Amino acid sequence: MSETSWTERLFGGFRKTSERLSTNLSGVVGTAKLDDATLDEVEDALILSDLGPAAAARIRAKLAEKRFGLNVTERELKEAVADEIAAILRPVARPLEITAFPRPQVILVIGVNGSGKTTTIAKLAHLFQEDDYGVMLAAGDTFRAAAIGQLATWADRIGVPIVRGPEGGDPASIVFDAVKAATDQGIDALVVDTAGRLQNKRELMDELAKIRRVLGRLNPEAPHDVVLVLDATNGQNALSQIEIFKEVAGVTGLIMTKLDGTARGGVLVAAAEQYGLPIHAIGVGEKIDDLRPFDPDLVARVIAGVA
Repeated sequence: MSETSWTERLFGGFRKTSERLSTNLSGVVGTAKLDDATLDEVEDALILSDLGPAAAARIRAKLAEKRFGLNVTERELKEAVADEIAAILRPVARPLEITAFPRPQVILVIGVNGSGKTTTIAKLAHLFQEDDYGVMLAAGDTFRAAAIGQLATWADRIGVPIVRGPEGGDPASIVFDAVKAATDQGIDALVVDTAGRLQNKRELMDELAKIRRVLGRLNPEAPHDVVLVLDATNGQNALSQIEIFKEVAGVTGLIMTKLDGTARGGVLVAAAEQYGLPIHAIGVGEKIDDLRPFDPDLVARVIAGVA
């Protein structure tokens, strides 16, 4: 996909967010200056656009420091908001890089069922393939037969090996087999699907702890990454998922999916401000190349409607 079409896809994906923000900001412009009352309105507009109270307060404070002319134009205000959103997003924009030695780099992918986790694993594998890395998948979500089948279909489609077991099998033993196979085959990145149920946190925590113990016996550094896949359409609920999975699974980074027309794209900014976890990539659709590394400046301008 060309850069132009990716930018267009982003615009489409964040359209409702930027339209909502524009609508919420439009009542502010044309005022003589950004006084306290006007800044309060800007802050409210940002909160209504899912950027969260902490990010909204930070942006308001930064805007208050700026020197605007007597008549603030809509463009000036949006540019200023884009700058401040970018300042929040830049520190967390970190591509998922394959650096582990010895190989393979083991990446556990977690997330609630329905978040687009399995599809995201395939897209992530495809991204690694584009960088000439050898990739293997492991079907560690043995709780659902559909998850195993779906991952196997994707593995076949993109041409990567997969290690799988029976439905209801032991995820830790599948991961053990996968690491051994990946090591034997000189694979660079092993991407592991894991169970997505949050109804029983203790069960999930025990399962992940067992996987970690098994990995630790093979490679003390593994897992190298624990990536949480979040569905942007969940809005503020996505933030509570970060909270839970941080505690349960020791999340090291995020991938945000389903930014394809949702009005909830602002939650990216809220997540960055509140948790500061690396955002590795974002997804804007179902196609294999609809996942890209996270570009904070472009996303900030798209959200503010000035890209």
